[in-house]
Amino acid sequence: MKQQLRPLFWIEALLALGNGVLLIMTVVWKDWIEVVFKIDPDAGSGAVEWAVLTIALLLTVAFLALARAEWRRASSSPALPTA
Repeated sequence: MKQQLRPLFWIEALLALGNGVLLIMTVVWKDWIEVVFKIDPDAGSGAVEWAVLTIALLLTVAFLALARAEWRRASSSPALPTA
């Protein structure tokens, strides 16, 4: 029987989702940084977008791994008996 998931799982899952959205947005919409912030930090080279893409990918994988560990912890913990 699965124990109730701790709030940490939900935080990690939401962070993974947010970074995943940022990752997809950067892949699909290459110049979103320039449009949203009205600046061109890399003078059109795309270096900032690649950095955002790399960081978002790494964070998404890390948060997914942490959420998975929480999920497995809840699955493997023995359920407490109810009175």
